Amino acid sequence: MKISNKIIGQFKNALSSEGMRYTNQRLEVLKDILTHHKHRDCEEIYSSLVEKKIKISRATIYRTLEVLEGHNFIRKLVLGEGSVKYERKINHPRHGHMICVESDDIIEFVDPRIEKIVDGIAAKKGYKIIKHVHQLFVKPLNNEN
Repeated sequence: MKISNKIIGQFKNALSSEGMRYTNQRLEVLKDILTHHKHRDCEEIYSSLVEKKIKISRATIYRTLEVLEGHNFIRKLVLGEGSVKYERKINHPRHGHMICVESDDIIEFVDPRIEKIVDGIAAKKGYKIIKHVHQLFVKPLNNEN
């Protein structure tokens, strides 16, 4: 995914609104997370950038991720036991996650029936969904005792 000038402009505005400077390191964080399709934690993002010979601190990555999440560029997934992963929101349709408790794999799923049901529940109660999170913690069927 090529990062458009529009997205870069929105990123610059987001940083400015948080009192942060736009730097090449922060741009590299944006590029890295928007061009990967995996759910990754800060350490995985850091390793990816170091592999590309980008000089950056973990603190810069964490601060940039906070801005990206706060301005809806990315989604933060809290997986339990302090584990956090990030995924892009831009050009990524609404979906849920199955998290395997044995392998830590994250499997995305989309089912329009679920969307219709939850939208209907909210409407019936007089609300409109603005954000929702579907996280199913699962284990393989073949491991049942």
